[in-house]
Amino acid sequence: MHYENETIELIFMDLEDRIDKSIEHMKNEYSLLRAGRANPKLIEKITVDYYGAPTPINQMANIANPEARLLVISVWDKSMLSKVEKAILASNVGVTPQNDGVVIRMVFPELNQERRQELVKTVRKLGEEAKVSIRNIRRDCLESLKKVKNEKTISEDSISVYEQEVDKIITKQIEVVDKLSKEKETEILTI
Repeated sequence: MHYENETIELIFMDLEDRIDKSIEHMKNEYSLLRAGRANPKLIEKITVDYYGAPTPINQMANIANPEARLLVISVWDKSMLSKVEKAILASNVGVTPQNDGVVIRMVFPELNQERRQELVKTVRKLGEEAKVSIRNIRRDCLESLKKVKNEKTISEDSISVYEQEVDKIITKQIEVVDKLSKEKETEILTI
């Protein structure tokens, strides 16, 4: 769409940028949900005191996913194995790491139906939070358009067209959130 002036263009660029960030945040949160599969992202952000500096596990070890329900962490400095194990325990991932002196293994159990239902509730909650965030972005964008309208630099008809464009963008993005939520629910409920 062609915009009449730079201010309107900036408003729409900000709108799209903020929506993308909201959806990306939701996707990241979804990737951290454990759906019966081991995902290296679950432990990547856990930090360990590595010679006085808090260091993420993925910067001091290889994290392999040899099987669907198994993570193997090969720490480069074997003297840090116990510290990595303690950091994983403290992070409350929900799986107890097994340290054999060479690598750390994390075996993820099959999810029972009750846990799957809890995860589905979490997915819905995260989806709803993303929608609320997108609606707040819509509100901010419409307020910015009202300010431009009050400055009388653009016609009211043009502002009306831009407001409708904002609503179209928001509707489309909320559909994207719903689609992503449904996909994640299906993934969790699939046994």
